[in-house]
Amino acid sequence: MQHGDIWRGIDLLAKHHGLSTSGLAKLAGLDATAFNKSKRLPKDGRPRWPSTESISRILTAVGADFESFALLVSGRDLVAVPSILQSDLENMSSPPGTNGAGAQAVQTFTPPCLVDIERCIAVEICNDELAPIYTIGDRLIASCGADLDEGDRVIIKAKGRRALIGALCMISDDQLEIDTYPNRQVFDRTALEWTARILWISQ
Repeated sequence: MQHGDIWRGIDLLAKHHGLSTSGLAKLAGLDATAFNKSKRLPKDGRPRWPSTESISRILTAVGADFESFALLVSGRDLVAVPSILQSDLENMSSPPGTNGAGAQAVQTFTPPCLVDIERCIAVEICNDELAPIYTIGDRLIASCGADLDEGDRVIIKAKGRRALIGALCMISDDQLEIDTYPNRQVFDRTALEWTARILWISQ
């Protein structure tokens, strides 16, 4: 974490709440010039760091937590994707979130890698059938239609069957073998209605 990273986080926090850095400082009860760029690197060349107290006060002022601030400091940002319950996957013949299918809410997360956000969904685990791999309340961020490789954690939906969550053990031109904890199942690729690669688990 560098000096400039912290100040970037403050700048982005202000921007996200429709404020200037001066406005953010005043909202937090600080001097309006507290975050001026001229004060970040004074004439003596010694970098000035914001205090933990001032960071705490601005987060409280806008109702943000430190985790979200840390994301801004890291240069990443939150995105929103359609969110559904695990039980909603049962009979979806098309990927959830496609044309609004099954999407009832939104989940925000920070992408762990460069992904096509337009194809991402969040699935909330609502029973313990996959424990201890996934537990109630976990949200699986998955990319629908993403390329699959052996070892990937996936969601698959075959014709006439409920959607399954598991790990991809084997992939060929014709078939997929999925470990669905604790069983393994083989599916013809022509029988699959849709697949999604799990990218991240948000707890």
